[in-house]
Amino acid sequence: MLVDLGMTAKIRPAVVVSIPEPDSQRRMAVVVPMTTEIRKGECEISFPKPPWLKQVSVVNLLGIAGVDLSRIERVVGAFPEKPMQEVSRGLARLLAIKSPV
Repeated sequence: MLVDLGMTAKIRPAVVVSIPEPDSQRRMAVVVPMTTEIRKGECEISFPKPPWLKQVSVVNLLGIAGVDLSRIERVVGAFPEKPMQEVSRGLARLLAIKSPV
């Protein structure tokens, strides 16, 4: 999806990582931005370039944010399952969430 994250007045690609409508009192989603500034950091998730992106990008887990649904400009495609699993594992590590035994 493309979302206005309020950064330098720029619409950015991002991945939704929350369940649909996680809070009935707020129209929000939790997203992580995608960036072409690849630094090979521990909180970057690589993935094959989808056709709707102009350049190779990574998911920047450190940019996790809650956004109002009105800031979502449009959905451009689904994210592949394998990279989404890596995003989930990365977020669990970043947030120190232990998986159930």
